Amino acid sequence: MTEVFDFDREIDRSNSNSAKWEKYRNRDILPMWVADTDFAVAPEIQQALHRRADHPVFGYTETPAHLVELLVARMQHLYDWKVDPEWLVPLPGIVGALYLACRANGKAGDPVYLPSIIYPPFAKAPGFNAMANQPIPMSLRDQRMIVDMDWLEQQPSRPGQLLLFCNPQNPGGTVYRKQELQRLADIVEQQDLILVSDEIHCDLILDRDKTHIPIGSLNPQIEQRSITLMAPSKTFNLAGLGCAFAIIPNPKLRRGLKVNPYIVPHVNLMGLAAAEAAYQFGDEWNRQQCEYLAANRDYLIDAINRIPGLQLGPIEATYLAWIDVSELALEDPMAFFENAGVGMSPGRDFGDPTHMRLNFGCPRNRVEQAVDRIRKAVEALD
Repeated sequence: MTEVFDFDREIDRSNSNSAKWEKYRNRDILPMWVADTDFAVAPEIQQALHRRADHPVFGYTETPAHLVELLVARMQHLYDWKVDPEWLVPLPGIVGALYLACRANGKAGDPVYLPSIIYPPFAKAPGFNAMANQPIPMSLRDQRMIVDMDWLEQQPSRPGQLLLFCNPQNPGGTVYRKQELQRLADIVEQQDLILVSDEIHCDLILDRDKTHIPIGSLNPQIEQRSITLMAPSKTFNLAGLGCAFAIIPNPKLRRGLKVNPYIVPHVNLMGLAAAEAAYQFGDEWNRQQCEYLAANRDYLIDAINRIPGLQLGPIEATYLAWIDVSELALEDPMAFFENAGVGMSPGRDFGDPTHMRLNFGCPRNRVEQAVDRIRKAVEALD
């Protein structure tokens, strides 16, 4: 009999050193900003961590062979992508990988393509290596935000230039279609680019008729030009454990992203234990999570679009709503909604000050509370 998981369960995170909850300690503000969820992890993950904690030594560790086997099998099963175990590079996080990729594939002053609306670490990574951001305009296609490939195709060719990409898109939740990915892959090939694809939300597809496709799986040409980044952290709520991985078929690109222990730490041993349990036992838990998130999403879209001055389009993946607040003409949207009792991420940090990002990866009751507070605050503007 399939176990039914309780995503309505309210878990007190107030004394757990949670960055999400500590931000608004002792303030009546619902924390719906940073991208972790408030759901209890799958039982097998917690059990695996208990078992590892029972061993009294916590020294340097290696990536478990079984975890590598699970990842290789997962790529084959989900995406029909035959991944050589040698292509896998364990990493302590996706954000650090963006910085490593810039450090290894360019020099000071080199331009780096990246979406103009994207989560903040993308925009910061080139600058830490004295490289220059070259934002790609975003276009709307059926209310889906994607990079403007017409614009990208018209840019001058700079062999070896980096292109940072995000699929599913954060913010916005767009799941790129196969034909869109193929066109992007063709542009990368034609312009002799190197593609870094952040696919950390790949397991959080909310529409049953949508499918995630790793761009590196399309053909051997893009495979050799791509660095694909994935992790169990968003899917299984393991962000605090520091475990991710890259798939890098090209040996030269792979050498550039190998973790240097003098710069980047090795993967946390508890993170490895959690990842192994997640990929072995967590798929049913995640299936139910996605159903729950889809219901939260449906409620939120309907409720927000009933509030005059706010608009919320489709969210195909992730648990992150990208709310258009431009009609309200607010001087400081973040402060306005915090005063209303809802703590969101300000759109200005993502490249668009007319939006706010709201995390609905929480019990429905909290989503409803947030909507009620937002509605009352907006109505009070009249």
